Parts: sequence; structure tokens; C-alpha cells
Amino acid sequence: MARTTQAPLVPEAKPDATPGAPPDAKPDATPDATPAARTATSAADKGGSRRLTVPGPLWALPPLAAIGFFFLYPLFLVGKQSLSPDSGGHSVSAYTDVFTEESFRKALWNTVWIAVGSTAGCLVLGFVLALVIAFVPFPGGKALSRFIDIFLAFPSFLITLALLFLYGTVGMANGLWTDVTGGASGSGPIDFLRTPWGVLLAEITYFTPFVMRPLLAAFSQVETAQLEVASSLGARAPRIVRQVILPEALPSLAAGGSLVLVMCLNEFGIVLFTGAKGVTTLPMLVYSKAILDGDYPGACVVAVVAVVLSVTLYGLYRAAVARTTTLAGGFTGGARRAGA
Repeated sequence: MARTTQAPLVPEAKPDATPGAPPDAKPDATPDATPAARTATSAADKGGSRRLTVPGPLWALPPLAAIGFFFLYPLFLVGKQSLSPDSGGHSVSAYTDVFTEESFRKALWNTVWIAVGSTAGCLVLGFVLALVIAFVPFPGGKALSRFIDIFLAFPSFLITLALLFLYGTVGMANGLWTDVTGGASGSGPIDFLRTPWGVLLAEITYFTPFVMRPLLAAFSQVETAQLEVASSLGARAPRIVRQVILPEALPSLAAGGSLVLVMCLNEFGIVLFTGAKGVTTLPMLVYSKAILDGDYPGACVVAVVAVVLSVTLYGLYRAAVARTTTLAGGFTGGARRAGA
């Protein structure tokens, strides 16, 4: 048999070996790092990671504390005062006294129907105006859209004073009437601002831009191609608005309407500056009881009722809008599937 010659094993050269060093010397991965330095660096890295790691719930404590101190604590004091009559102790007698008053029942009714009516009027008028500004080209459309942003900063009493200058007892409309007929000053036929309808008109005039602003933002996201396709398929303008534009605008319409509803429920300046006779809302009743009558427990009772009413109507409104949005989304999805 032939013998197989095996080549002698040659030790591999160590690339890290330093010339002149002993054969057993091991190269250092990091020449400058001593064990003590490496231990200190590792500890520093671990300490730094521990400092940056904060439990998630702890981040919620500062805003929760601010909300509790600036909002919830004053509400707690109002509720406590409503249960603390002037005679001392704790009692629900203030609630019994307020609920049996005719003025409270009238103020509650006026607050609810004026707020609901104003919200409905703002939704309808705001949707129509936003639709015209967004989809009907006309000179000055962009300037009008920017003016809406400025209008939101106006105080409510300023709009009320403007309406008084126009339609008040001695306003421009009545002044024009007396000039034409020769009647005495202040004898004009226009005097509706001192009625509940005047308060309703003032609130619709002031709060409509709060509905228009989110609607304009939503309309800017509507693709023009959808409108062109619907028009090319023979759909008329009312159908395009109902089936294409309105479903896209429902979330913004809901947001603007909920904001207007809450603001109308607690509006004070418009009712005060119109000087409407016999129109007392819950905020006006709080003012009259606290400032004019000095009945602080009664004023706190009305304030508690106003808070509960605002939260209740807001919840009902959001639930109704959520159901409407769901139904509209299902209808729109079915129509698109049928068209496809």
C-alpha cells in the first residue's frame, strides 16, 4: 500500500501578536481600556438608562394635578357650597327652594330651547355658507375665509352691540322708518331684539363661524375628482352634496355643533347685552342670585344644575351624531360597492 505523507502542522501566525512579545501574550481588544474603566463605563451606561426610563403613568400626574387643582377643585367647592345653607351645617334645603321657584323653571326652559335652537341654526347656516365659500368660486372668497378666523376672536357682546345699532329701538332700521314716515324717534316697528328671538338671532350670528371653521378645513380635503366623476355620471348638485360632501363633513359638523351647544348653554354676555325682557337663562340666574340677591347657596345650586345639563346634553348630542355618522358611513360604503 502507498503511504500518505502528511504535511507537518505549521502554527498559524497571530495577526495581533506584537513583535518581541512572549508567545503566550494575549492581545488587548481595547488597548486603553482597563478593567476598572470598563466597569465604570458599564455602570454609567446602566445608570443613564435608568435615569431616562420613567414609568408611563408618572407622565400623566402633572396634567392631572393641574386639571384637578384649576378645574375640579373649584367645582367641588361649588357643590359643597350648594349643600351649605346660610344657617350652617349641611342640607339639601337650597335645592328644594330653588327647584320650587318659577323663575328657575323658566330659566331652565329658556336655556335649553335657546341653546338647541341656536345650535340647529348654526349647523344649517354654517354648512350652507361653508359650502358656498369652499366650492363656489367668487371674488373675495379667500379673504372671507380668512375673516372667519378673525371673527372667532371677537367678544360676544361686540356682535350684540352691532345688532343693537342695526335693529335696536333707536337703531338704523327704525331710524330709516321714522325718517320715511315722519314718526317720533324710537317709535319704529322693529323691536324683536328684546325678545327670545333676538337672543336666538344674536347667538346664531356669533356662533356660526365656530361651525364654519372646521367645515372649511374638511371641505379642503375633499378630492375634486370625486365631484367631477359624480357630475359626469349625471348626479345633480343636491345629490352630490348629500352623497359625497355631507358624509365627509359629518365629523367636522359634529365637532362644531358640540362646541356651539356647550357655549350656548353657558352664554351670558349676549343675553345680558340684548336686554331681553323676561328672558332669563341659567347663567343669568346665577348672576342675579349671587350678585343681586346675595343668595350664594342658591347660586351654587343653579350652577350645579347648569353643569349637569351641559354634560347631559353634550353626551346626548355626541351619541346621536355617532349613530348618524355610522349610518351615513354604511350607506356611503354600500353605494360605493354598488357603483363598483
